[in-house]
Amino acid sequence: MLVRPADPTDLPAILAIYNEVIATSTAVYAFDPVPLEERTAWYEARRALGYPVLVADDGGAVVGFSSFGDWRGAWPGYRHTVEHSVHVAAGLRGRGVGSALVGALLPLARDAGKHVMVGAVDAANEPSLRFHDKLGFERVGHFREVGRKFDRWLDLVFVQRVVDA
Repeated sequence: MLVRPADPTDLPAILAIYNEVIATSTAVYAFDPVPLEERTAWYEARRALGYPVLVADDGGAVVGFSSFGDWRGAWPGYRHTVEHSVHVAAGLRGRGVGSALVGALLPLARDAGKHVMVGAVDAANEPSLRFHDKLGFERVGHFREVGRKFDRWLDLVFVQRVVDA
């Protein structure tokens, strides 16, 4: 498996992974699948700001993606903090794909002058919380019943890691 920068030809595979996550999990608090145009705009916005979009390429098949972007908007006081996202294709989770994708983001954030990387994880998603623990993220906040999906209230946990230590 190779972790590499995404290019526009990867967007349909990125979209398929993202829409499967929306449909089947609380990893994203969205309800409806997004169209290719939305993912294209997301990709172009990240690239225009100099932020990475990475894919895990397994023999030519995109099996996961990761990125980071501004945290709390583009307020200047937060310019040294980014929020990451990582999603892996169904059936391949727990096999090191996500670790490789986030591991590749960390030096990119440091090299971009970032100090902290944060993530937001559904509190019931213990595998993702353990995954972040193993990567050196610390659980720093637990927000109760801030989201709703699948007819239930959802808690959100914030994790963070210093990237320039």
